[in-house]
This record gives sequence, C-alpha cells and structure tokens, in this order.
Amino acid sequence: MFKVMTDTSANLPTELAERHDITVIPFSYFVNGERHTSLETENFDGESFYAAMRSGADVTTSQINPHQYIEAMRPVLENGRDILFVGMSSGVSGAYSCAEIAAEELRPDYPERKIRLVDTLGASLGEGLLVLRAVRDKVAGLSLDDVYNKLMDLRHRLCNIFTVDDLKYLRKGGRLSNFSFIVGTLLQIKPLLKGNEEGKIVAFAKLRGRKKALEELANRYDEYVVGADEQTVGIAHADCPEDAARLAELLRRNNPPKDILTVGYEPVTGSHVGPGTLALFFEAREGCRAM
Repeated sequence: MFKVMTDTSANLPTELAERHDITVIPFSYFVNGERHTSLETENFDGESFYAAMRSGADVTTSQINPHQYIEAMRPVLENGRDILFVGMSSGVSGAYSCAEIAAEELRPDYPERKIRLVDTLGASLGEGLLVLRAVRDKVAGLSLDDVYNKLMDLRHRLCNIFTVDDLKYLRKGGRLSNFSFIVGTLLQIKPLLKGNEEGKIVAFAKLRGRKKALEELANRYDEYVVGADEQTVGIAHADCPEDAARLAELLRRNNPPKDILTVGYEPVTGSHVGPGTLALFFEAREGCRAM
C-alpha cells in the first residue's frame, strides 16, 4: 500500500484531502513580514488577502525545504508504506527539487520502500486534479508504479490556462517566461497564459476586455477537451467568484463536464498570479500545452 502526498499548491479543499487520506505539506507565505502557512484552506480569508494585495501589502513566499519533506515522509516510510508525491511544477518553483533531495536522502534508510515523485508541470488544480486522479486509481487497485506511470503521461495532457488582471505579480516573481509578448499592449488588453511543456508560464494570446478573455477560455476548452462527460474540470479564482461562476456556465454550454471543482486560489500560488486571476484546468487531447 502506498501513501499519496502533495503540497498546498495543489489547492485542494481541506475536507477533500482529509476524506481521501492525502498528506499535504505546506508552503509558507508572509504578509508584511508576518509568517503564515497555507495548510488550512477552510480558514483562509481569500477576500481579505487579495484586498490587502490590491492595497499594496508586501506578500512574499517561502518554498518547502528538504528538511520539511523529510519530516513529512519519514513517518510514512517507518510505517511500512511507499510514497507517491505529486508536486508543484519545477518550472515555477524550486520546491520540487527539494523534494528530490529529500527522497535521495531517505532512500538509503528505507531500501525496501519505494518513493515516486511526480513533477506535475502545473500548480493549483493543475496539480490538484492529478492528486485526485492518483487517489482514484489507488482506490481502483492500481499499483504504485502503474499510478505513477499514468500520472507521468496525463501531466502532459492536463491543460492549465488562465487570465490575470495585472501582470505585475508574475513579473515581480519572474514567473512569466515571455513578458515581452505583452509589453506595450493597450489598456484593457487581457492576456491568456498557460503552463507550457516544461511547466513554465507563458502568454499565448491577447484579448480586449475581461469578457472576451472568459469566452476564449471556454473556446479553448471546447477545442481541446476530451471525454468531458467523464472528468472533473477545475476552476480557480483569486477573489473573482462571479467570473468563476460565469466560466462554469460557459463550460456547460457545449461540452458539459461530469463535475466542476471550483476553488479560491490558495495564498502562495495566488500571490504570484495576483488578485483577479481566473484559471481553468482540464484533461485535453495531445498538443494542448503547445496551443
């Protein structure tokens, strides 16, 4: 038997993680120098957090270090269980590399145990949906290696696309790989961004106005989604619930999914994309990351 583990970037509601026995390792964030962790999603006041960001609060983040991974993983191995860790994209954070360091340190102490790590090439529900798939396949009786191999394939077909209100947050953190694509655009131009084949954030389209951006998110979904009626689609928003509800309506228009999981962005990932961000995550046909 193996244990599914992830980090708080997966953006899974606390109740859902607890119900499926998912161990969640927390990132940390700082608001005007005061340290917090993003573990308790139910107690996170997203409206106040993003209002503070809009008002100029100084928000910084801290990645999970190898020691924290070791502290979380060692008890699982001690109890005779293997580990499947599903982590945030290495293209936007060094946290995944820290997980690799931790695994290498632990393996000699537990040679009979398996530790498998999945770089999801995504964040928020682009990571969380893969965690939920791992749990589903585990319950179905698949082995650790079978689940691992399926996730390693699916991560390339899980579409991560989003729009932001202000690019300054991505620019500040150095997480937009082609910022020059947007420079010089007029007021009210809204970019569409995605996670590319390397899990890095790139802009790939420019729309005039928020309404057009939402419509285009839905259009890309219609173009690339596969097996919509059999999958859970993810929507994450940074204090724009009305836009999230509108996007859900648009998704149900032509290719209604089996279910839609809508969450508020957790504070660490949310602080890097900024208030007003709206993101869409779904299983797609090959080539979605190269759109």
